[in-house]
Amino acid sequence: MSQTPEERIQELGHSLPTPPQAVGSYIPVTQFGNIIVTSGQLPFIGSELMFKGKIGGHLHEDDGSNAATICLMNALAQIKTISGDLSNVKQIIRLEGYVHSAPGFDRQPYVLNAASQLLTDIFGEKGQHTRVALGISEMPLNAAVQIALWVELSS
Repeated sequence: MSQTPEERIQELGHSLPTPPQAVGSYIPVTQFGNIIVTSGQLPFIGSELMFKGKIGGHLHEDDGSNAATICLMNALAQIKTISGDLSNVKQIIRLEGYVHSAPGFDRQPYVLNAASQLLTDIFGEKGQHTRVALGISEMPLNAAVQIALWVELSS
């Protein structure tokens, strides 16, 4: 890819936010060796939590996909705080996605596809990753989606 990941993000109509602060007693991102791992990122825009509630309840699948996109942008912003530049990403290793699901809702993989596809759109082959897509009955702060990323940096 000739464009930087940040340029691709803008071209795709998104922007990296200021990384959200932790909402508890933990750190939002850490590095060990060439690996960066984010804590679960919620769909915060600034200090406002977007998309509260259960997908398949009063929130629709598209709401979940939009929430997942916001979570992903927050995770990438966290990664940039350590990497300095998203061009230093060698590989997206794993996306862990948790979807706040109403009883009977089983389309968690489809909710998270928006974030997975966006990683590939931004990073090309480096954005292809393993994934966990779980439906859970309760979520911190009643958020609709939570995403954590594992990323390898170039040496």
